[in-house]
Amino acid sequence: MTEDNQSLTTEFILTGFKDLPELRTILFLMFLSIYLITMVGNLGLVALIFTEPRLHTPMYIFLGNLALMDSCCSCAITPKMLQNFFSKEGIISLYECMAQWYFLCLAETSDCFLLAAMAYDRYVAICNPLQYHTLMSKELCIQMTMGVYIAGNLHPIIHIGFLFRLTFCRSHQINHFFCDVLPLYRLSCVDPYTNELMLFIFAGSMSILSIAIVIISYLFILFTIFTMKSNKGRGKALSCASHFLSVSIFYGSLLFTYVRPNSVKKGDKDIPLAIFYTLVIPLLNPFIYTLRNREVINAMKKIVKMS
Repeated sequence: MTEDNQSLTTEFILTGFKDLPELRTILFLMFLSIYLITMVGNLGLVALIFTEPRLHTPMYIFLGNLALMDSCCSCAITPKMLQNFFSKEGIISLYECMAQWYFLCLAETSDCFLLAAMAYDRYVAICNPLQYHTLMSKELCIQMTMGVYIAGNLHPIIHIGFLFRLTFCRSHQINHFFCDVLPLYRLSCVDPYTNELMLFIFAGSMSILSIAIVIISYLFILFTIFTMKSNKGRGKALSCASHFLSVSIFYGSLLFTYVRPNSVKKGDKDIPLAIFYTLVIPLLNPFIYTLRNREVINAMKKIVKMS
């Protein structure tokens, strides 16, 4: 790497949180704790669903894959971020950038479609319980899961392919705690309009499609629940509200980051928004989807008794 801005840059410096040296130790311990809790919670949930036969249903298959992708997101982002707290430069190569972006985009794209699949599954279970096993067969569940991973892999591959058309000669400092594509577009000495357009089209269309499925499913669910004149119905409504809050934060932060107008030019909100969809949501999901779930709690109690 060279300091001359006219030469091509193949390495970058991640400067996220570098302007807070007095908080370095506190931030390191906080993010380390979040990382450990996230990994234990999500991988523990994956292991529980895999080992407990009663949880081999569409709902828990989707939930297990969501936990797996949340673990993937944390593994892609947090270790490098923790390393950079005590690194003088925080250097990351262009190919490491692409790898980090690939796994992050894989996880976030898969999460979008998995949340939509989970919402549809809950709609069928609550609004059409007698037809549940017909409408949500295991074969359909497997096909939907395969579709999620196909889309999850294709999406980052498209954007990484378009990254190869760019060259970086303006600077080598990325004002972020991970290697996102938006800061890379800002550093390009080639007009990144095509890259911006592809990101807007693909990220926008996939987010809006999955959001539409989630909103429509939850509207039908809430309508059905509020027709129930029982405490059980109100309990389900509270559970749906907590799920919908998590989904809203996740989709909202992603849309505001990648789909808002002039997202490439305006990078002042990159770090606060990224904290939500890369750290906070993967941390909260295992608790939001399991703390009020009797089947998961009973399976955990069974394993504790056996041990």
